[in-house]
Amino acid sequence: MKKYLLIALAILAAGCTKQSVQVFYDNQEKTIEKFVEAHKDWTPTYNKGSVRLTVAEGTSEETLSKGGVVSFYYAGYILSGTSVSASNMFATNDRTVAEAASWTIADESIFEVETVELGTDRLLVGLENGLEGVRAGEECYILFSGKYAYGKKVAGTIPSKSALVYHIKVESITN
Repeated sequence: MKKYLLIALAILAAGCTKQSVQVFYDNQEKTIEKFVEAHKDWTPTYNKGSVRLTVAEGTSEETLSKGGVVSFYYAGYILSGTSVSASNMFATNDRTVAEAASWTIADESIFEVETVELGTDRLLVGLENGLEGVRAGEECYILFSGKYAYGKKVAGTIPSKSALVYHIKVESITN
């Protein structure tokens, strides 16, 4: 009998933990919506848990599809409120952004354009979903909850379950 009670308690605890994580992600979604509302002059595009806010339209008619290749510069931030700042930045390959944040960089090779093929599992799910549909020359912010980022894993300086924002400057796309 005691064995069954322990099993029942374990199942109950797991259910409560799963529910509390979902509530946590739901709150992140509300924060993302506040970010969107704070930037009404940017165009939002929603795709499978990601929001892309277009700051500057692209220069081409063609949009990036799954299986397409995109080259871009980025700055990644942990979402905190309705703006991004150097204090929340965790990565960049954009020299101008790194210098503005007073980052000291020993390896200059990080400032090379990032080129990836969508659908190859090289990107976070949220970032990949947000990049789908971008155009060459586009500047945008892509936001997504921790559910579409690293989930319960810690990734370097990024705490587990963190919602993320990527500032993206698309150089080119090829489908």
